[in-house]
Amino acid sequence: MYLEIITPEQKVFEGEVDSATFPGSNGTFQVLNDHAPLVSSLAKGEVKYSAKTGEHTIIIDGGVVEVLNNTISLLAEAVSEEA
Repeated sequence: MYLEIITPEQKVFEGEVDSATFPGSNGTFQVLNDHAPLVSSLAKGEVKYSAKTGEHTIIIDGGVVEVLNNTISLLAEAVSEEA
């Protein structure tokens, strides 16, 4: 599945991932391959994703995520350095 993480200033990450975990406004949730379509607001917190380069964690200041056809688009308000 393909993940793209962008902010108003930059593209933070794009590439294939095996899983991704997000800080939803109503609690943390995970997205795996063939996930149902989804749009969710995000709270400030950790976004974790597993790529070929290993496990990665970034801190976001909130945003919105869309999951559709094995593509995840994360529009973050701001991103801190990797945790």
